Amino acid sequence: MSFFRQFRTHLVYAGLFSFFINLVLLVPPLFMIQVFDRVLVSRSVETLVMLTIAAVGMLGVMMVLDYLRGLLLLGAGAAIDRLLGERVIAALIENASRVNRTEYVHGLRDVALLRNFLGGASIIALFDLPWGLFFVLFIFLFHPLMGLIALISVAVLFALTWINEKTNRGPLEKVQIDARRAGQFIDQGMRNADVLNGLGMGHGFVTRWERMNTPVLEGQEDTGRRMGRINSLSKVVRQLVQIMMMAAGAWLVVGAHMTPGIMLAATIILGRALAPFESLIANWNNLVQARAAFERLRPHLGQRDTQGPTRLPAPEGKLSVERVTLAGATPDRPIIRGVAFELAAGESLAVIGPSASGKSSLARLIIGVWSPSSGAVRLDGADIARLDRAHIGPYLGYLPQDVELFPGTVAENIARLGPVDSAAVVAAAQYAMAHEMILRLPQGYDTPIGAGGVTLSGGQMQRVGIARALYGQPRLVVLDEPNANLDAEGETSLHHVVRRLRQDKITLVLVTHRPSLLESIDKVLVMRDGLMDSFGPRAEVLARVLPVRPVQPAQQAQQ
Repeated sequence: MSFFRQFRTHLVYAGLFSFFINLVLLVPPLFMIQVFDRVLVSRSVETLVMLTIAAVGMLGVMMVLDYLRGLLLLGAGAAIDRLLGERVIAALIENASRVNRTEYVHGLRDVALLRNFLGGASIIALFDLPWGLFFVLFIFLFHPLMGLIALISVAVLFALTWINEKTNRGPLEKVQIDARRAGQFIDQGMRNADVLNGLGMGHGFVTRWERMNTPVLEGQEDTGRRMGRINSLSKVVRQLVQIMMMAAGAWLVVGAHMTPGIMLAATIILGRALAPFESLIANWNNLVQARAAFERLRPHLGQRDTQGPTRLPAPEGKLSVERVTLAGATPDRPIIRGVAFELAAGESLAVIGPSASGKSSLARLIIGVWSPSSGAVRLDGADIARLDRAHIGPYLGYLPQDVELFPGTVAENIARLGPVDSAAVVAAAQYAMAHEMILRLPQGYDTPIGAGGVTLSGGQMQRVGIARALYGQPRLVVLDEPNANLDAEGETSLHHVVRRLRQDKITLVLVTHRPSLLESIDKVLVMRDGLMDSFGPRAEVLARVLPVRPVQPAQQAQQ
């Protein structure tokens, strides 16, 4: 309810305007009664002119109120977008970084659905729906028989609306989820088009998408047929009850129980009473989508803690890993089990080991991307997974194994998509030994990358990623396979970066398979099957791991 209180003004005024709009809708039938029963009988032109002026004036008021109601609902939709857009994106990013992420295939589409719903015909029908009963009661004032016909017709349309809800809600929601998954599969294919084309996987990709899209088409056809039947039946019912109302009115006129003006007015008012029901049935798909979107967004609707966690002083870089365990998809086979070590501020650590031994997972735990199932990773004594990411982020540097850059300029990517401090961007690039490489790009630091921009090589992306990790002089830097795509020049530059980080007393955790990078490292951690096999000073660990050729520990570690 706290969420709706934020838009109470919009909704209350929209409801108030709906009250007056529906009152004004009585003007045309009342005008018809006066014309038929008074003007035509008295043949008074003056009465006709005054009634016409009054009716036109009231319709003008209705036009203004209807316009204002639309603006209010559009404003509420925009407010929802502003309120939830940031929260949903943050939640999606957080979920995407979890080791056991939940599948949520809607994202900002749910916010757009709610925004469009508030500006569409369905919400108007909901505001007008209560006035259907008011119009039925008004018809009862004309004659009980006509009121009874109106009440039965409203009950029939309400039953059709309820049947539409029960038969189509579940299938519609399933179709939406299936369609979103098929769309995501297409997006993944576009991102990996080179692989599809290079390996001749295009036909298989299309075939699999067709298998995913077939349930969507079948579901849409099934629900379309059911909703089409109900929609067609509702239109027939509406026309039928208007005929019955006209026939009953004519019978009452013949029996001298009412005038022709009342007969016509009652028929028009009945049409107005039934209009919201027919609109809801016709737009039921939008209503179901909006309701499902609201349920999915419910976890993000509460009030956020505006105070936030207490901010700690800038860290020095002391790292403590306290017997961390990371559960995987199956609880009986954890990814990491009982890893524990400490690094003093400014020390460097190389994490080595065979593939799938948990090295990259450990890197994510250390930087705070993942939270351990048990144990803790502490930076200067504070649990890094619980720190305010906006505050601690500038003191951390991270290069993932698979480097991705964002659409924008090189400078914007190095500046972590924040305000571009040119001096800090250039300083980070120089620190990463990437300054000369960036200057050789078509527009230097202002070179656009991403869609419509320059395509960087894997090595160039990795060097820009290292510069991004070093932006702002972080105190803890985690580099996961930083030389996986580097050429000889980039490899030499990375050696200088590692040595300079050690000289500047910046805590460094380096995941690598390359033995040459171990020369400037203080300590080595060997991972095997998620367990800490060895840990200690570089020379001691490599001597235990590689006893045959201790004088060339880097080469033996590579083997």
